[in-house]
Amino acid sequence: MNVEELVRDSLKEMAGQAQPASANLADRVFVLRRRRRTRRIAGVAASAVAVVAVAVGVPMLDGGGRDVRPAAVPDGRVVAHPDQSPPREMIGAGDTVLAGYSTLKTVKLPNKDWIYKETYRLLDPDTGTYKKDDRWSFVTVAPGARTAAVLERELPATRVGLLDLASGEVKRWIPVPQGAGGAAFSPDGTKLAVTTYAKNPDRAFWSAKVEVNSKMEPQRVSSRTGFTVIDVASGKGQWHKLPFWKDQYGMGGNARTDLEFSHDGKYLWEPLTENPGRKYHALDGTDVETPAVERNLKPYVEAGLSPDGKYAAGDFAGHGKVIASSIGDPVTGKFVTTVPGQQLLAWADGKRLIAWGIGGDGNEFHQRLVLVTIGSDKVQPLSGFRSPKDFSGGRWEPLFATR
Repeated sequence: MNVEELVRDSLKEMAGQAQPASANLADRVFVLRRRRRTRRIAGVAASAVAVVAVAVGVPMLDGGGRDVRPAAVPDGRVVAHPDQSPPREMIGAGDTVLAGYSTLKTVKLPNKDWIYKETYRLLDPDTGTYKKDDRWSFVTVAPGARTAAVLERELPATRVGLLDLASGEVKRWIPVPQGAGGAAFSPDGTKLAVTTYAKNPDRAFWSAKVEVNSKMEPQRVSSRTGFTVIDVASGKGQWHKLPFWKDQYGMGGNARTDLEFSHDGKYLWEPLTENPGRKYHALDGTDVETPAVERNLKPYVEAGLSPDGKYAAGDFAGHGKVIASSIGDPVTGKFVTTVPGQQLLAWADGKRLIAWGIGGDGNEFHQRLVLVTIGSDKVQPLSGFRSPKDFSGGRWEPLFATR
């Protein structure tokens, strides 16, 4: 994988912009990636599809790691609101729910720095509606979609909060003196990997300015220092040094290189802009071999590995008669089939995926959430179409969680 391949998805995202692409476009891939962060958990395949439009409860991970499931949706159900964009009411399919979404804007500071500021709308599991919460610079949702890890506006943050999505209250603050910039829950929700930075990974610094189209622009700075794996129940964790990586040309990695858990939760991985695309570490930061079942996963394809480990969500596979993305064998990398989706975002179960799909107008930047199935050409709309204009109020990015 080269940089051109890695930024291709981001170029599509930016096509509706009036301004030209920035020099730090490759870095923006990972900003977009963490905005669409997907929580995956191994489980059984779901059953038949049924369309409903009701508010439901989803499980909450309490301090002891126990699921509290007051009103679970039967396996296989779909909650769709194809008339809503951005969504106002809950959207979900199979084992996955849209736990929230965010919009992004660029804030220009007096000292010529830029900050890429996100505003979140998070799912209230009691009402089944999305509510604005602009207190946080970063949000990641735990399995069960009742608890989120949040970081305050000023990054790097000195603490991470565990937010109760029903009440909107932070139930516990966990100190991170090394400076938190990103976070990810383990697949079972019992651990939280917090990536630490020396500088704000979402801030572009004029002191590191670069020339873009004959104009000078501020640039983000690689400053990752390490990570802490926190036990959610106790709030305890140990920090490990892990500076940002350098590529084969000796250049620093992207400003935001958050660590995420492997599919089984045994390891952590970080994205690379060169082959093999992912670098794996033990939970103490020691380098390890890439797990065989994750050997052919691309860092920029959100859906990743299917819950049963049989399929790897792949890249955009071209137009043809329909817009399609590939599905492959995760171990061998061998092509299996295609599904009619432009970007594969999350697995609903072992056969179905939530994807970005486009409408009959053929505008590949005019997208909505759809449900697609391996072995079928059927496309089921889940949301309304979002605006093709990047950084607009209608250009929202989904945040998924298992339920």
